[in-house]
Amino acid sequence: MGNYDVKQEVTDKYSLRGRVFHKLREDILSGKYREHEELKEVAIGEEMGVSRTPVREAFRQLELEGLIQIIPNKGAYVTGITEKDVKDIYMIRSLLEGLCARWATEHITKEQMEEMEENVYLAKFHAEKGHLEQLAELDNRFHDILYEACDSKILEHQLKDFHQYVLRVRRKTLSSANRGPQSNQEHEQIMEAIKAGDAALAEQLANRHMINAYENMVKKGLHEAYEKQPEETK
Repeated sequence: MGNYDVKQEVTDKYSLRGRVFHKLREDILSGKYREHEELKEVAIGEEMGVSRTPVREAFRQLELEGLIQIIPNKGAYVTGITEKDVKDIYMIRSLLEGLCARWATEHITKEQMEEMEENVYLAKFHAEKGHLEQLAELDNRFHDILYEACDSKILEHQLKDFHQYVLRVRRKTLSSANRGPQSNQEHEQIMEAIKAGDAALAEQLANRHMINAYENMVKKGLHEAYEKQPEETK
């Protein structure tokens, strides 16, 4: 993580290597491939209609991100994300989300503030109705608005990267009838602090929000979430 330059990512999305990399990365993070499963160059190349070269190049990038391990003379194997990785990401995210909320307080536009308010009120409506799928989508969008409002491409990219890494487990925890509404209440508190121009409070609340999310996963059973079949993550 962190090895991927923002400009490089944008350019690579349109290259063969980039398309293969992004597709494989998404498939690994979504749980399509199991841990220790071998990724076969020829099969992936045929499936995606490309030669082995961009697949091999994508493998090297995936190895840099820690998502696969390439064993010489054997092959490429999925390592995925471990429970410790999730904990590390959430602890780092808690600090970065705090910084993001602080900067968002200083830079948020009128339009972004209005969208954030609408997001919170829509989420409250869906929470009351028990619409957990819509609640999860609104939760994702709240964080995207926050990241965009911080006015830092570097911080936004890093946070969105982390967000993708734990999306598989977040889908499970946000489907909890308890965490969804609680998460939205925390979003509302962050929003109110930003609206009031209290950067220190916004930072503190955003930091705590991430720690609460992680602690909820631990209570729900992070190990159990990782042991579920990939189909259940959809």
